Amino acid sequence: MKYIVVLGDGMADEPLKELEGKTPLAYGATPVMDSLAQLGEMGMVKNVPKGMAPGSDTANLSVLGYDPELYYSGRSPLEALNIGVDMKEGDVAIRANLVTLSQEEENYEEKRILDHSADEITTEEAEILLEAVKKELENEIFQFYPGTSYRHCLIWKQGMTVPLTPPHDIRGKKIQEYLPEEPLLLKMQKKSYEILKDHPVNLARMEKGLNPGNSLWFWGAGTKPSLDSFEEKFHKKGAMISAVDLLKGIAVGTRMKNISVEGANGGLDTNYEGKADAALKALLEDDCDFVYVHVEAPDEMGHQGSIEKKIKAIEYLDGRVVGRIKEGMDASGEDYRMLVLPDHPTPISVKTHTANPVPYVLYDSRNQEKKEGLSYSEAEAQKTGKMVEKGHELIWHLLEK
Repeated sequence: MKYIVVLGDGMADEPLKELEGKTPLAYGATPVMDSLAQLGEMGMVKNVPKGMAPGSDTANLSVLGYDPELYYSGRSPLEALNIGVDMKEGDVAIRANLVTLSQEEENYEEKRILDHSADEITTEEAEILLEAVKKELENEIFQFYPGTSYRHCLIWKQGMTVPLTPPHDIRGKKIQEYLPEEPLLLKMQKKSYEILKDHPVNLARMEKGLNPGNSLWFWGAGTKPSLDSFEEKFHKKGAMISAVDLLKGIAVGTRMKNISVEGANGGLDTNYEGKADAALKALLEDDCDFVYVHVEAPDEMGHQGSIEKKIKAIEYLDGRVVGRIKEGMDASGEDYRMLVLPDHPTPISVKTHTANPVPYVLYDSRNQEKKEGLSYSEAEAQKTGKMVEKGHELIWHLLEK
C-alpha cells in the first residue's frame, strides 16, 4: 500500500458574491477531486488547535501527524532547518521577508505594506538584495541567511522570542502599530529600507512594473525545534515535495526525504507536472511508502486577493497534480490511499489565514463504489457531518490498511 497527501495550501475559502455565493473551490472546475469525493470519504478537519495562530507551520505539522501543541517552536526555526542553519540552544530564528512598502511617506512608520512578497521576487534578485543588507547590518549577534524568493532568515544569537506581526496579515495597512517593539530589530528593519529603496535591483524591477523588495520585515520568531522521525513515528518511509523552505524544513526535522523539483517556485507558474512526476517516482521507483506533495499557489493567490488566480491555482492542482498522480498510480497497479486537503483557509475577503476547519477527501483505490452527484467543496464536506477535531489524528485514518 502506498500513501499520498496532496496539500493545496490555503485552498479553502468563504462564499463570495462574485462567484454566485460559492467558494473558489466549489466554483472551479475540479473533475478529479470531485471523482475522489464520489468514490471516497469526505469530511472536515480542524488543523489549527484552539488558541494557536493559523499559520502554514502549525497546520502542516497537524496534517503530517505532529500535534502543534507539542512540537511547535516557531515558524522560522523550521525554515532554518532547510536553509542549513546550525542553530544552537538559545538562538532565535526570525523570518526576514523582503516586502514592498509605500514610498511616498517621509517617515518609515507612516508607510504601508503594499505586498508581502515583493511580487514574488526571484531568488536570484533576493540574494543580491540580502547581500547588500548583510554588508551593513550583519554582526556576531545578528546573521542573515538567504532562502527562497522573498523568504529569508535572521538568526539572533542567544536572542528573545519577541512578538512580531506577519506581513501578509496587514497588507494595505499603515505599519506603525505593527512594527517590532524590540529596539534592535526595529532599527535594523528601518535601516534595511534605506539600504534597499534605491538599490539597482529594485530600480530595475520598478522600470519593469514590478514591486521592489525595499524593506525587510521580521516575524515568526522561534527557538530550535525538536521533531520525531517520521519513519520511526509512523513506520513509513516518507518524502516531501515542496517549493518552500517551511515544508522542506519540516522534512529535514522529521528526517523525511526532501525532493527538489526544477521549476517549483511556490507561485502560480510552479512546475505542477514535475511535482506529480516526482511523487510517482518516489513511490514506484525509490521505495517510498508515503509522499507529501505541497502546492503553495492557492495560498499566495489568496494573499493577493485574486479570485481568478486562486481558482486557476485550484484547477491546476486538480488536473496537473492530483489527476496526474492518480493516473500514474492507477497505471502502476499498486494499491494506494490518497488524502487531498488544504492546511487552512486563506479567504479572498481577508487576504490572510483563518483557523476554520477545512474540507478533506480520502480516496482508496480499492473502493470503486461510486456515490453520484458529490463534489469536493467546503459545503459538501460539511454536509457529511464528519469532523476531525484534532488535525494531527487524520493521518492515522489515512494510514489504515
